Amino acid sequence: MSRQHFPAAECQSRLAFARHLAGQAGSLTLRYFYQTDLAIEQKEDFSPVTAADRETEQFLRQQIAGQFPNDAVFGEEFPRTEGTSGFRWYLDPIDGTKSFIHRVPLYTTLIGLEYGGEITGGIISAPALGELVWAGRGQGAWLESKQNPHPVPCKVSSCTELSEACFVTSEVLTFSKTNRQNAYRNLERSVKLTRTWGDAYGYLLTATGRADIMVDPQMSEWDAGPLPVILEEAGGCFTDWKGNRTIFGKEGVATNGKLHAAVLQKLQAESLP
Repeated sequence: MSRQHFPAAECQSRLAFARHLAGQAGSLTLRYFYQTDLAIEQKEDFSPVTAADRETEQFLRQQIAGQFPNDAVFGEEFPRTEGTSGFRWYLDPIDGTKSFIHRVPLYTTLIGLEYGGEITGGIISAPALGELVWAGRGQGAWLESKQNPHPVPCKVSSCTELSEACFVTSEVLTFSKTNRQNAYRNLERSVKLTRTWGDAYGYLLTATGRADIMVDPQMSEWDAGPLPVILEEAGGCFTDWKGNRTIFGKEGVATNGKLHAAVLQKLQAESLP
């Protein structure tokens, strides 16, 4: 994308609006979070969905349409809305619905912003933990938290050896469901620590240097929407398993950058060492 045609001011105004929206959406999800009688439905792909997912996405869509009516919106729970402005929003109202319905505070709300095929802004909000990470292209990645309400820079870890790395993922069974159990075992046997602090919170941990590697064998564009800009602005890397810099690869790998080639090699190996 030519820098002279890059609408920096419009990107910045949308990112500022998205940060405001994320806070409001977080408050909305928390109304449902501690409900013990929350109704749970099953979607066609057998994944769970709740009123909190749908109401939060509706809220986000309504706010975006009111402020930027010509922008396109792609979300998890409702059909896409096409636009004419060149901007596209990616929304995942509750990433980690399984955590949410078990009242585990690692769920997040995701907002990604794209212009001209480039992810220009992204937000990962973990409202139950009081953490929010945001990034804009060329503006760095930043963490806001209950302990530190003023934004502080996000920086990935300095780990250079797989044998010293912390690897996080979402649900181990997903590797088997996608016939990638060897990939999981290859990587697990190579690292120091493996945990399932996953879904988008795993990417938040990687962007803030608390984990070194986050891997998903299955994901959608609304899951990945904010991740490239957040990881890259924090000094790291996000790709699919082939190393392509895309949110449409149906899979994801985030690292501190230094470990990326080694992680891809482990994931691409077809058999156990």
